[in-house]
Amino acid sequence: MASTYSHEWRAVCDKFNNAQDLSEVESRKDPENDPFRSKYKARELLREIYCSLKNFDVGENESVNDEADQRPTEQPVDGGMEEGFGRGHCGDSPAGSRAAKLGAVEYYLGVNHVETEELSAGEEHLMNCMTLLEKCSISPENVSLFIQVRNQLGILWAGRDEIEKAQGFLETAEAMYIRYMKEDGQPPMDLTEFFVAEEEALPQQERTKRFEMAYTHTLYYLAQVYKNLEQYEKAGGYCHSTLQRQLKFNQFIPLEWAINAATLSQYYITKNLYMEGRHCLSAASVIADLAGEVPSEAAAQESEAEAEKRDQLRQKRAEIARCWIKYCLNLLQDAKKLLEDNIGELDMDRQAELRATRLQEEEEKERGRKSAVLFGSTDTFDSICGLEEKVSCVFPVDFEEARAIFLVGQTYVNQAKEYFEMDGHVTDHIEILQDHSALFKALAFFEEDMERRCKMHKRRVDMMEPICKDLNAQYYLLVCRQLQFELAETYYEMMDLKLAVANKQDDLDAHTVKKFNHLCSSSTRFYQMFLDSVRSPEGKWPEKLEDEVLRPALVAKFRVARLHSRLISSSKTVQLENLNRSLECYNFVVQYCKDNPEAKSAIETELELSEEMVSLLPLKINRLQANLASSNGL
Repeated sequence: MASTYSHEWRAVCDKFNNAQDLSEVESRKDPENDPFRSKYKARELLREIYCSLKNFDVGENESVNDEADQRPTEQPVDGGMEEGFGRGHCGDSPAGSRAAKLGAVEYYLGVNHVETEELSAGEEHLMNCMTLLEKCSISPENVSLFIQVRNQLGILWAGRDEIEKAQGFLETAEAMYIRYMKEDGQPPMDLTEFFVAEEEALPQQERTKRFEMAYTHTLYYLAQVYKNLEQYEKAGGYCHSTLQRQLKFNQFIPLEWAINAATLSQYYITKNLYMEGRHCLSAASVIADLAGEVPSEAAAQESEAEAEKRDQLRQKRAEIARCWIKYCLNLLQDAKKLLEDNIGELDMDRQAELRATRLQEEEEKERGRKSAVLFGSTDTFDSICGLEEKVSCVFPVDFEEARAIFLVGQTYVNQAKEYFEMDGHVTDHIEILQDHSALFKALAFFEEDMERRCKMHKRRVDMMEPICKDLNAQYYLLVCRQLQFELAETYYEMMDLKLAVANKQDDLDAHTVKKFNHLCSSSTRFYQMFLDSVRSPEGKWPEKLEDEVLRPALVAKFRVARLHSRLISSSKTVQLENLNRSLECYNFVVQYCKDNPEAKSAIETELELSEEMVSLLPLKINRLQANLASSNGL
């Protein structure tokens, strides 16, 4: 190989620096009608470098053919354990150095072709790099190249939806890093250092930073691969490791990191790992603040850059707030599932049992898990821990504990609504309102006083009903249906609560009867609005309900039947009308399931009760008709 101090070698190094500058700096200035101009120029320089390297002497006793003959007898197979890693040329030998330099040029040519959307050519160059490296044993001189070429091939095959192939390359890159750090561990050369003079070599600290960044990318790409393979637990673990390393090595963009951490929290929540979920969200909130203050409206009006920054900061922080809402909501809802009895009420025995065991269990879990999940540096750790302390990560067992979680969730509801306003963010705003309503619903479960519980449901009605009335069903049909059904359910729950209260009274006064009937009528009205939305524009009921509305529609019919039978009236004529309407709805449910037997599994409980009522109600109606006839005859 030509001396690193020769004129020819200096020319090669200059060409490489020019190629890097064209690819990374000048390419950003390329016009839209010629977007790859600088990339193509860089490619030509890389080809010239490759030719120059091929023409340099290998050494007195080595030749190109000798190198080809000295390949490892067992070549590395990506996706498996690499038995041949210790074989081949040493990385600091003339032959090993030449192979690595040629491989580096092939690597950069491969990346260049991929960036100019010439994937097949890019793959060919990257595989040429792999072939050259097979002649070498892993060493500080080449380990970065070993790993980064596999990273690029992993990205390329993942982009083609060949996920298993991507997995093989990336898992091998991971294994190489682990083995190198175990057997050697010294900061390795960076790819750019193949083409610099010794005095221009990178400091050890910079080498470490770049090498660790390459491995962080390996873990990040593996997280995506495992997600695509639906190996969600593995994906979550790799995502968490990626985020930890980005903080550790200060290789992150605050808002991007924060959103990724907040997104990861949602995975932990689905697995009931609330300590981990809370930690991710606390870290997300703290790191998002590193992006700076939100520019004022006045500043945004004067500068386009400030306006863009203001919008981005407000949006990302609102998105993190929405993840906090989901955390609080799921924690309350999961606690409810643990504590409710078979009729949906608080089970006192389960409450006492959970209260007695949860503290010890959570302490044991925290000791075992916390050391593995912590984020943060010395600058942010205290802030993250401080935010964690403001909300529990254990299931609440009573109203006071549930209320503390509810209030945190409600704070984030208000934060999220500041950005996701109704004007301009209709769907997002309504989803936040629905989550707010769900928070009230979950909190109401823990409230023992039925009147206070009823007031919580009234808050839900007050926030949703105005939106439901103003929303245009032509453009927001799905959202309208969701609101209609939820309002109907909320009034239905209030009716049940009022009924429970009324059953404890000896006599019902006129005000109580009026209130009860209003709740029944309101629930019926919204169920009917939902059912009407299923009809055709001509008002006809479909012969067969779509899957997404099958259960809701039949449940709505069932509940309308029950609501009609619950209405209180002193008039026997009105009572008879209500019972006939009730029977009509029960009959609809039964008949629909006879005509469409596949629907039975969707509403087994409601169908069984409907069939029972279809047999019982006619007797009650006949008795009432007889009494009415008798009364009219007097």
